Order: sequence, then C-alpha cells, then structure tokens
Amino acid sequence: MKPYSLPDSQGHFGPYGGSFVAETLAYALDELRDAYDACRADPQFRAEFEYELKHFVGRPSPVYHAKRWSEKLGGAQIWFKREDLNHTGAHKVNNCIGQILLARRMGKPRIIAETGAGQHGVATATVAARYGLECVVYMGSEDVRRQASNVYRMKLLGATVVPVESGTRTLKDALNEALRDWVTNVENTFYLIGTVAGPHPYPMMVRDFQSVIGDECLQQMPESAGRQPDYVVASVGGGSNAMGIFYPYIQHEAVRLVGVEAAGEGLATGRHAASLNAGVVGVLHGNRTYLLQDENGQIMGTHSISAGLDYPGVGPEHAWLKDSGRAQYDSVTDSEALAAFHDCCRTEGIMPALESSHAIAYAVRLAPTLGKDKIILVNLSGRGDKDMHTVAEFSGITL
Repeated sequence: MKPYSLPDSQGHFGPYGGSFVAETLAYALDELRDAYDACRADPQFRAEFEYELKHFVGRPSPVYHAKRWSEKLGGAQIWFKREDLNHTGAHKVNNCIGQILLARRMGKPRIIAETGAGQHGVATATVAARYGLECVVYMGSEDVRRQASNVYRMKLLGATVVPVESGTRTLKDALNEALRDWVTNVENTFYLIGTVAGPHPYPMMVRDFQSVIGDECLQQMPESAGRQPDYVVASVGGGSNAMGIFYPYIQHEAVRLVGVEAAGEGLATGRHAASLNAGVVGVLHGNRTYLLQDENGQIMGTHSISAGLDYPGVGPEHAWLKDSGRAQYDSVTDSEALAAFHDCCRTEGIMPALESSHAIAYAVRLAPTLGKDKIILVNLSGRGDKDMHTVAEFSGITL
C-alpha cells in the first residue's frame, strides 16, 4: 500500500496541483484522465509496460556502491541508482514508454513534447520511432545551442525539433509552445510531458510511471547493501527523477528524502533555479506550486549550468512534500556540480549528467558528516555525454 492517496480526484496535493487551463484543453485533459484511469486498472496494459521496460529499456537498472569514493570521503557509504544505464541514457524513457502506450490506446498518431536538456526529447523521439508515430519536440533555442548532440539524436530518430525563441529560450518557453500546439491540434495529438508538473493528471501519471525506480531500489538495496538507505538523494528541476525514487520510499519514515535544486551562481545572486528554496506559491503551466516570480507575479528568468534543471517551477507533489516535512530540499551551485562531475569521472569511472551531478555534489557534502555505517542512495538519473560541450565551456576548454 502507498502511504497516502494523493492526489485527490481533482489532482490536488494539499493546496498544490490541480488543473488551471483554458476551456479548450479541459476536454483533452478529461479524455486523458479517463484513458489513464482505465489503463491503470488494466493488467494487460501493466504487463505491456513492464515488458517494454525489460526488453526495450533494459530494466532493472542496477544499484552500485561507489566504494572508492566513499573511502576517499571517509564517511557514509555512497550508492548510485544507475538510471544512466537505461536505453537513451536517462530515467526519462521510463515515463515515455508508459505515455506512448497510452497514446496508442487513445488512437493519437501525433506526439508532441517539450525538452530542456534534450533527454526527454530523445526518449520521446525514441519511443515514437519504436511505434511509428509522428513526433514534434519543442526546445528553447538556448538549450538547442548547449545540447547540440541531443538535437541531432532527435533528428536521427525522425523527430522534428522546433527551436523556441521567446522568453528566456529555455524549458519554460518550450513548454509554453507545446501547450499552444496541443490546443490547436488536440484531436490527433498526444502531449507527452516529461516532468511531474503541468495540469492533472500529468504529475500523478509521470510519478506513477517513474516510480519503477524506487520500487526496484526497495528490493535491490537489502540484497546489495544489506538494508534500506538512511538517505535518498535526487536532483530536482521539475522533479520526475526525484519523485520516481522518492514515492515508494515515502512510507519508509526512517529514510530521509533530500531533493537538490540548482543554486546556479548562488541563491543570493538571483541567478539560480531553486523554486522550493527561494520561490513563492503561484500558478504556472496548469498547476499551483512554488515558482520563481517577482512581486508583480511575473515569472523570473532562471539559470543553471544544467539545462534540465533550468525551470522556474517544480512539481506540485514536491511542494507538498516540502510543506509536510517528509522531504527536505537543499541546493548546489554550478561550481559544486561541476566539481562533482569531474570527481565522479575520475574516482568511479562514471560520467554523470550535470543534473545528476547536483545530487552527487550534495552526497559528497553530506557523507563526511555521517558515520561509515550510514548509507546515502543517489539517483544517478542520466549520463553526461550530452553535457560535454557545456563542461568544456565552463572549464575553459576548446573542443
């Protein structure tokens, strides 16, 4: 049994979540919710989802003891959940498999998505190719620039990538354009959202599909480490990889849940993307949650070395977990994440995504303060191939 029955029937996690959309999208969301409710109750749908996770994605992904790094730090034992080993190189494909199966059942031949770091776009393009569906991916032009390799991967997979020039030209603006497309083409189009934000039922649906991460950890950690971890740590932008590992652990009250946001150049500078640490409650992209906005309610620009964390909001379930005290949310700067990236490469032979590097950096900060008998489980949500140009640029290296 799950520890609570959130969201409620209207998609609320306490005061957060809900569905704040134009009337033109209300029908589409009702249709989606009804279809998802039917699939959740269908053993055949679940069996097909699990088959694809095993034979196409390559699950279960292993847990891995970062033994040499743990010894070097001299404190708690650091373990990684290796989502970087999934097909396409990140956790994003778990949710994409679930939603593409739902789209097929609904008879929607056209798939649209938004992406920041490009991993969700790649995963969406991958599953669309897998099932022969049309795919259009919206991506801020700034992210197109810093994630060029993922843009090319999407095109190789047959997707149309649409650069978005409005606003800050990052994830928020890509999501805006995708919503506009959906309103225009609702009859034949399925909007495959990649994070636990947006209007109901997306936060619930993405969480459910991603919870395979934490479900596997619950079984794997006693087998590999002898018991459940003391801490579960994950990076938080919109928050899908974190909710995926947090959700099955919520009922395990002895396990502390820590989400790590992007502090960018420092919270005091205003150049960051830490909605839970420095934001206020408002409505964006169809749900009520913590946002980075000014005194007039205007959404503020964000900054992070990591394109996937560069978003001015956060999933509503994270907002509820913060207020309820079940999870805590800290932050890590660009420089700390970059240092963790390099250390992970050189100490463990694993190249983490810059998103994951934020969670790893927090674990590196925490581990020396704990005894050697303590266990920190980090969700290594993706691999860092996509970030080579960004890392080189910040390191002053010309490729």
